[in-house]
Amino acid sequence: MTEKDLHCDTILARSFSRNEQKRLGYGAFIASLLFVFTLCTIFKPYLSALPPIVELQLPVNAGLRMLRITETQKPQAYKSSNNATYGDSENLTIPTDQINITSNATTLQKLISSEDHVRSVFKNTGLPKSRLDSFNSTTNTTISKEQVITDGNKMEKTIKPICKKLARTEICELNGDVRIHGKSATVHAAIAFAFPANSTWHIKPYARKGGAAMDRVREWTVKLEQNADLSRCVRNHSVPAILFSLGGYSMNNFHDFTDIVIPLYTTARRFNGEVQFLVTNKNQPWINKFKEVLRSLSNHDLIYIDEEDETHCFTTVVVGLNRHPEYYKELTIDPSYSEYSMSDFRRFLRDAYSLRNAAVRPVTTRKNQQRRRRPRMLILARGRSRAFTNAGEIARAARRIGFKVAVAEASGDVASFAQIVNSCDVMLGVHGAGLTNMVFLPENAAVIQILPIGGFEWLAKTDFEEPSKGMDLRYLEYKIAAEESTLLRRYGRDHEIVRDSSAVGRRGWEMLSVYLVQQNVTVNINRFKPVLVKAFELLQMQSV
Repeated sequence: MTEKDLHCDTILARSFSRNEQKRLGYGAFIASLLFVFTLCTIFKPYLSALPPIVELQLPVNAGLRMLRITETQKPQAYKSSNNATYGDSENLTIPTDQINITSNATTLQKLISSEDHVRSVFKNTGLPKSRLDSFNSTTNTTISKEQVITDGNKMEKTIKPICKKLARTEICELNGDVRIHGKSATVHAAIAFAFPANSTWHIKPYARKGGAAMDRVREWTVKLEQNADLSRCVRNHSVPAILFSLGGYSMNNFHDFTDIVIPLYTTARRFNGEVQFLVTNKNQPWINKFKEVLRSLSNHDLIYIDEEDETHCFTTVVVGLNRHPEYYKELTIDPSYSEYSMSDFRRFLRDAYSLRNAAVRPVTTRKNQQRRRRPRMLILARGRSRAFTNAGEIARAARRIGFKVAVAEASGDVASFAQIVNSCDVMLGVHGAGLTNMVFLPENAAVIQILPIGGFEWLAKTDFEEPSKGMDLRYLEYKIAAEESTLLRRYGRDHEIVRDSSAVGRRGWEMLSVYLVQQNVTVNINRFKPVLVKAFELLQMQSV
């Protein structure tokens, strides 16, 4: 210790007591902390503004390289870690100044490398080239909001795209100042954040892709414009809007549900009725057919947007409908992808159509095994092709086993037919759109699908067998022999149509359609009887 230090200590000792010296030291330490905190608070805005500026200076070509395919796997080719197979999902993530984004070279590298992964998927997939072309089609630039949170060396990323392309649908969700002009089929969204150029997305708001029927779906243009001078609002709306098409394959009962009703439910249900439906490709018969569904999902009258020359303004607009992400999934809702399930959807239908039976009632009870209810069977009749030629014989055989039997054909009056289906324990029909009415069956009911000749096994599994599992239904199947098809009498046993349906199918859908439009079914009762017995036994197992 120097002489000077000793001199200072002597002065402090004379001026302050030992306790007072300690208090003075503590006060100086606290004052230093307050000074540092004040400096950080004052200069923080200037320090945090730098990373977004750096990222917004990215060149256009670097931004375009950030194209991400978030769901790249193909059906039957690649599976995710949870064993779910997904179709394409495309969106372009561009950082914006509306949210805080931490600049990080690793994040950008991950986004760029995902493009290389997509190329490897397309290169190695076993899908036909025509299918690949439809998946790998060029899409317009889209904008999505990205939020990055850092904690030491950890980084978590949440991306919510504005527009996205999935295997079977395209959908845009726009928030802010959104203006719709029906006659020009244009949706304008004014956005405040910066991006390389005005972004345009062409979308057909129908939850299916491919096929000639898509020509009956009007194409809409979604434009995201920064600081744009948009058309003047004529009609302002206080609720969100959903814009969807009633073209495509509508009025086919199967496509009505898998392409429109179920996607509309998963898209609109979260709004609890406070949503405005904007219908493109007006289809009044469809609206009449499903009026109960529309009323249950929206408290507002439909707007047929195509002929509207006035500009409608909203703060939230969804263009297109959500759908299961996997390409070969029909009549299905994936709870891991949606906040709803098929059980939720079937509960919604029961409410919309006032259906009484949530589940199959017991055939017998433990208290009184002799008191037995005769389960009800519905045989689906068809007026044209794939009809039963001996529905009466099938009904008599079912009655002998113990069923009450009704024979009915589905009609455009969905409400009344839903009541019939919901009152039954078993529904039986030849492969076709009529089997879609199984959505109205009570839980634990049985579905019996009759497969005509023609190689329908894959369609039968995709369209009805797999969906029945998500509906908590029992599934049975009966594949007819050539002798049970009317095609045998028309063409003869040695004709290729009867003998080798796979060879016929390889020549295209037009040739394969002979099995759909020219064939009826005469069930061999003796051969079919074990299936009826199995259905009855399944219902017996439900007894409590």
